[in-house]
Amino acid sequence: MTLLELADVRAFYGRVQVLEGVSLTVPDGGAVGILGANGAGKTTTLRAVSGTVRSTGTIRFDGKDLRGLRPDQVAALGIAHVPEGRGTLADLTVRENLRVGAYRRKDAKGVRADVDYCLELFPQLQDRIRSTGSALSGGEQQMLAIARAIMSKPRLLLLDEASLGLAPSTAKAVYQAIGRLRSESGIAMVVVEQNANLAFTLVDSAIVLETGRSVLTGSTAELKGMDEIRRAYLGG
Repeated sequence: MTLLELADVRAFYGRVQVLEGVSLTVPDGGAVGILGANGAGKTTTLRAVSGTVRSTGTIRFDGKDLRGLRPDQVAALGIAHVPEGRGTLADLTVRENLRVGAYRRKDAKGVRADVDYCLELFPQLQDRIRSTGSALSGGEQQMLAIARAIMSKPRLLLLDEASLGLAPSTAKAVYQAIGRLRSESGIAMVVVEQNANLAFTLVDSAIVLETGRSVLTGSTAELKGMDEIRRAYLGG
């Protein structure tokens, strides 16, 4: 079953058109990557889904048209967006950040269980549970941003450059945790990444964007076998 569908999506910042007709589908429980250089339109594609940029075309989630909805209305449907730059709440503790992620939920017992799950998924956060967001390292802030999104119990997770600015070992640990989350929860994902090696450990398929256009689409295995992908994104 298709959970998210984008067809001929065009997006704008003011009068400037950034996306030139992007299309992709994400099956329920599936994971799709979006690859491309800086300025290719990767982040804008996620913003079009979450309702933070003006767009045209088709954007449907579980059969519902998302265009025209406010970001909070999109989130209420079960879409969690972890933006580039993480966006943790600097003055709140790790535990408070996690509880903010669950602010729409009424199941107190389930919220407590999911806090425990997030701390198991990211054990570094357990050690910093009383620390404020501003006191965390970049890697810990990224883990907290993902964990806070998990707390909303989404059906779809939008991940924007989860490895950006992280040491290779930390980035690998973050992606291993996301992979575990996917296998255990069945959450569908759209993963924006410049590091294709990391993205390909998680996603089933991907699209490649150049200047707002989709220029390649295929399964992970197909894309890894393409010379142009190896040269541009895999260091081959």
